[in-house]
Amino acid sequence: MSRKRKSLPELHNIEITDVAAEGKSIARVATSADSDERMVVFIPYGAPGDIVNLKVDKKKKTWAEAHITEIVTPSPIRTAPRCQHFETCGGCKWQHLPYDFQIKCKQQQVTDALERIAKVEIPAISPILGSDKIWEYRNKMEYTFSAKKWRTWEEIRANAEFQDSSNALGFHIPGAFDKVLHISRCHLQDSVGDAIRNHVFDYAEANGLSFYDIKQRQGLLRTMMIRIASTGEIMVCMVFGEDDKSVIEPLMNNLAEAFPQITSLLYVVNLKLNDTIFDQDIITFKGRDYIVESMEGLQFRVNAKSFYQTNSLQAYELYKVTRRLAGLEEQRPENERPLVYDLYTGTGTIANFVARNCRQVVGIEYVPEAIDDARLNSQVNGLDNTLFYAGDMKDILTDEFVARHGRPDVMIIDPPRAGMHEDVVNVILNAEPDVLVYVSCNPATQARDLALLDAKYRVTDVQPVDMFPHTHHVENVVKLAKRSL
Repeated sequence: MSRKRKSLPELHNIEITDVAAEGKSIARVATSADSDERMVVFIPYGAPGDIVNLKVDKKKKTWAEAHITEIVTPSPIRTAPRCQHFETCGGCKWQHLPYDFQIKCKQQQVTDALERIAKVEIPAISPILGSDKIWEYRNKMEYTFSAKKWRTWEEIRANAEFQDSSNALGFHIPGAFDKVLHISRCHLQDSVGDAIRNHVFDYAEANGLSFYDIKQRQGLLRTMMIRIASTGEIMVCMVFGEDDKSVIEPLMNNLAEAFPQITSLLYVVNLKLNDTIFDQDIITFKGRDYIVESMEGLQFRVNAKSFYQTNSLQAYELYKVTRRLAGLEEQRPENERPLVYDLYTGTGTIANFVARNCRQVVGIEYVPEAIDDARLNSQVNGLDNTLFYAGDMKDILTDEFVARHGRPDVMIIDPPRAGMHEDVVNVILNAEPDVLVYVSCNPATQARDLALLDAKYRVTDVQPVDMFPHTHHVENVVKLAKRSL
């Protein structure tokens, strides 16, 4: 006999006081009517100053999670979200907060991480660089086709029987691999992306094309990716779950005719269980197999498998900060140019961006295809002073590697969200570059790594950069200088 699940309480007239990690807000609630002890409650989509009624979803001794059932009194700072899919899609969790408040929260997030986790001496943190463009800033969007549309509670309550299609083209519901919300408008990319996506959906519906059923593992239309570069070039990559050219080719021809401005029209036939295309052949249907991003006259070729910062314009600002803190802005005499290591180089964007002012740049990256892109981008831009290596960082970057290539004067580090492996940190400490510039998309893991580097390095500059308006994510660039003995 199963144990009866304990009923969780409702909370009334609760004031939301702050924001927290993962885009949630915070309220502090008395643990009982006769107690002064307070329990922290984490609440999505709240705004500081809101008075709300809550339903508790999960409860521990000192904290709980809850959702808003009613906004009794909205916060003075609360603003109307632009997107009709807000709260259902799961993205852009801060749309209801004004942008100036968002970047204040991100500034505080960086401060808290460095003070509470790193616990090292830090200088005054520079004001965060906000994004001039807070809508339609993403150069890449990925959408999923599904034969089983996710229905909102409003739709369920309003309809006894649904008259519209059960097919969907949109985003996965958070935490549900098989649930897809149909998207009619997304404000994160140029509206031409909406036009292309909606056109494909309408064509598929009109021609009876099958949408993928992930549980049954069948269906023609699987995913689509749209890239729109800052240069205006457009890439569309369709992914099909069946190899049926009699259906694929008419769709692709129709898309090419409807949108002649598409620079790169590609498709993939993916018969695997998962959606990744990195191990799949990309077929060029029309145009080139890449689009071009541009920075300061440098060209970066971006293909369907390439990693490129999803906010092109703000990526340029991020790279300028990185270059400045690395001391690589000014051209020097050839014999005074530094040797630079670029760890976690990706497609070599930073490496190629700074190479003109360096003696040599050595880039290391885990993904072999990314290194192929890095080498190609060096070639396209006429840069002959870059070297790139593919492999696990902790295996490639060894004391022997440093001895062979030379001790770096400057080391640029841009790791994934998990931060650096401790072995990598130890090699950095042994290599003793004069300057470290640490670019991070996760201030918490960056702070952890700074604590490890503190043995030989001190933090001299901290510059947060906002790459993703309306989300809680923030980039942070830290400069470290070698301590004097």
